[in-house]
Amino acid sequence: MFISVSQETGFKKDQVAAVAALMEQGGTIPFIARYRKEQTGSLDEVAITAIRDALARLKALEDRKQTILTSLETRQLITPELKEAIKNSATSTQLEDIYQQYRPKKRTRALMAREKGLMPLAQFLLSHRKGDPLVQARTYVDPEKGVNSLEEALAGARDIVAETINEAVDVRREMRRLFLTDATLTTTVKKDKEAQGIKYKDYFEWSEPGVKAPSHRILAMLRGEKEGILTLHALPREEKALLIIKKHFFMPGVDSSGQMQLAMEDSYKRLLGKAMENETLKALKQRADEIAIKVFADNFKHLLLSSPLGQKAVLAIDPGFRTGCKMVSLDPQGNLIDHTVIFPLGSGATKAGEIIKKWIKTHKVEAIAIGNGTAGRETEAFVSTLDLPRNIPVVLVDESGASIYSASPIAREEFPDHDLTVRGAVSIGRRLMDPLAELVKLDPRSIGVGQYQHDVDQKQLNQCLDDVVINTVNQVGVDVNTASKELLGRVAGLNKTIAANIVRYRKENGPFKTRKQLLKVPRLGPRAFEQCAGFLRIPRGKNPLDASGIHPESYKIVEKMARDLGVTVQELVGNNALVASMNLRKYVTTDMGMPTLKDIAKELVRPGRDPREQFVPFAFSEDIHEIKDLVPGMKIPGIITNVTAFGAFVDIGVHQDGLIHVSQMADRFVKNPADIVSVHQKVKVTVLEVDVPRKRISLSLKEKKPS
Repeated sequence: MFISVSQETGFKKDQVAAVAALMEQGGTIPFIARYRKEQTGSLDEVAITAIRDALARLKALEDRKQTILTSLETRQLITPELKEAIKNSATSTQLEDIYQQYRPKKRTRALMAREKGLMPLAQFLLSHRKGDPLVQARTYVDPEKGVNSLEEALAGARDIVAETINEAVDVRREMRRLFLTDATLTTTVKKDKEAQGIKYKDYFEWSEPGVKAPSHRILAMLRGEKEGILTLHALPREEKALLIIKKHFFMPGVDSSGQMQLAMEDSYKRLLGKAMENETLKALKQRADEIAIKVFADNFKHLLLSSPLGQKAVLAIDPGFRTGCKMVSLDPQGNLIDHTVIFPLGSGATKAGEIIKKWIKTHKVEAIAIGNGTAGRETEAFVSTLDLPRNIPVVLVDESGASIYSASPIAREEFPDHDLTVRGAVSIGRRLMDPLAELVKLDPRSIGVGQYQHDVDQKQLNQCLDDVVINTVNQVGVDVNTASKELLGRVAGLNKTIAANIVRYRKENGPFKTRKQLLKVPRLGPRAFEQCAGFLRIPRGKNPLDASGIHPESYKIVEKMARDLGVTVQELVGNNALVASMNLRKYVTTDMGMPTLKDIAKELVRPGRDPREQFVPFAFSEDIHEIKDLVPGMKIPGIITNVTAFGAFVDIGVHQDGLIHVSQMADRFVKNPADIVSVHQKVKVTVLEVDVPRKRISLSLKEKKPS
């Protein structure tokens, strides 16, 4: 088992075995990657995830083998050779090819021909023996069996031959390879669907090699077909396909060659070609899904790792024209202090300004968060006229998904006495303070940082996004005394129940003072503690190590380091010179190797270091508020909102994202836009084209002026 996973993933057999053993013991991916480097050879989360998925696929294959063997044994079709072939199948495709001819069938044309006694005639055709097929067919004409003529006898025999060709393992293998490498994707618009499917206009008459088709085009074609707009095919040249069949089943110059030619063409067009086309489209979709899911996952991870403002008092505004702006005040922990509605964009502007200034003073506001949706730029412009203290940044916050959160059970539980508007404004403010802590409450698909996210395999997408959230949360670490139960539930080793118990325990007993105190939480036993302890932080606790990423199992090593240096642990933590003077090799044991010791040293220098970049306020161009304000040639600031396979979308503050096509990413060839930009990255772009009626903006990151 481990050998095949090793071959598939490229990792050593011992590494695969170590990961499998640790997972069998209940180890989570973040824990194994962070605290079991000696066992795995320092594999990271991506590698461990790949091994986990390969092991799951292998288990699914073994389960399928057992199901097939049971079916064959029940129907008394098993032979020692067949059993061996099934057990030795390395892939599900190979396994299904072997099983193809034994699979319980519906009443096919070949089955009905066999019932009419035409199998010997089919075998005659397949054997290429001398003799006129018409003469041979006379024996099988029998009206009582439903064979009324020579042509009916030969047609039935050809049906059996066609099915035999379709079930031939070697033919299917070679045909599959031909389809995957040589098939051309072609689309045409269905009759009278032009107007309804105008968004698929590019595909009304389209063809390209399937092997070269990019992910987004494959998914677009498949969606167009699913919606009944397009007809989609994935086929190689027919003559190439027939040559494969001929190589295995045709012998020229014999009397039966004409009948075999007809049977081969029928087999390809009616059975094998359709089966291979379906497989090819499925394989292309799987490839497109994997690429699209990776794009979504990478974008989402960058969004989760957006710079946090930190624990500061925030005034948050959810903008609006007609109904006014909902405004809330949050304390440094994100708790709601006050809320109201102001009308800064009309006759109530003066009063709105007075309320904002009063709240800033009363609630000691340290930053202002404004949602970037409808009326966002206008509200920002109004606030900038109030002559507020310069040390209070005014930040436009991406409010994608805030409305989803405000109507969710999580929001209702947090704020049962407040309506949707208050909850939405709170979410905007909290997203400025700590994007990660707020975004974990949302379904990632509501944020819109992917491409064709509703078309891809949803189970695979959910698993991937779940991995991203869990790995990112544990990479950053969680303050156990302030985190919501949603955030705690993403910590390695914890679940929703234990997370809720942690929140309940700290409400009843006050803040946690040590990590060991976590063992008093109901349902949080030694195994869960082992997995979660290193990722839960207790700032200003009794033990300074509890605020770091050092696992409690390593505390004794750190205490020994401090004793050897003649200092306390408190004095060692944060002392770069002392840490640098240590000879880590003297602390190596059979259980503790250099990888973990180096991690400990890094944590001692900067305990609990947040891997996210420091927050830097961003501002759009003050002169640009609407798309009509844009002029080609302008250089303006923007924020990347989405990265796709064909380019990146940029918010430039005009309520309509612009597109940087992949060809405009750099002054060199760029294959993958993600190599150049990432979600939430601040960029300076040049306006290339502006199409006001269609609301399309073309942008460039190139340094050279376009020719």
